Amino acid sequence: MSARKTEDAPTTATSGSLPRHVAIIMDGNGRWAKKRFMPRFMGHKAGVETVRAMVRHCAEKKIEVLTLFAFSSENWRRPEKEVRLLLELFVSALKREVKRLNENNVVLKIVGDRSAFPEALQQEIATAEATTSANTGLQLVIAANYGGRWDIVQATRALADEVATGRLESSQIDEESLDRHLSLYGMPEPDLFIRTGGEERVSNFLLWQLAYCEMYFTETLWPDFDGDAFDVALNSFSQRQRRFGRTGDQVEQEQNV
Repeated sequence: MSARKTEDAPTTATSGSLPRHVAIIMDGNGRWAKKRFMPRFMGHKAGVETVRAMVRHCAEKKIEVLTLFAFSSENWRRPEKEVRLLLELFVSALKREVKRLNENNVVLKIVGDRSAFPEALQQEIATAEATTSANTGLQLVIAANYGGRWDIVQATRALADEVATGRLESSQIDEESLDRHLSLYGMPEPDLFIRTGGEERVSNFLLWQLAYCEMYFTETLWPDFDGDAFDVALNSFSQRQRRFGRTGDQVEQEQNV
């Protein structure tokens, strides 16, 4: 992983050096509210506004996929009232935002174990996905009741079923066959992972998909993560040499061809 990045003046990255897929852990909502002597829930509401702005920034920059970690499978451990308010906020945000997303050609996809959600939320998710399914612009992925280990386990179970029913030989199991059953199948792997709020860990997010992702950590709390802060992260990404197992000389030679 890279070292923590300092908050330098923003420099807009060129289009050729932009990531195709950005994945973000939106951390710091509760601390943002606490600093302002507000209930934690007010930080989550402020975070929704940042989500709206980030979707707009990514669409403007022609980034293909934006994946946001909204609710992890571990977040059920939080106080019952906070969980209930988070789920209510999720429902209201879906109802409010789906028309806007559709008008802006954004495709919405929710990944995670939906079975634990109230029926009303499951229905809102299905409606929102169906409404935006024919769009061709930015793919907005919301990870809700999601965990990277859960994702790998459910994919492994699907492979086991294929072997048990004779559709697949165990010797045929490889990375591609596993990837086919993961939540983000068919999308480019994340190029840039951003975590706001000062923590430096991936917290069970996209464990398989982040294998070659560039990491960027910032002290900025999520509600304060604006376009300038995003440009700093993009500029950091644009200055890195992505080798994927090759040497730096090999990469430079390919770039100079």
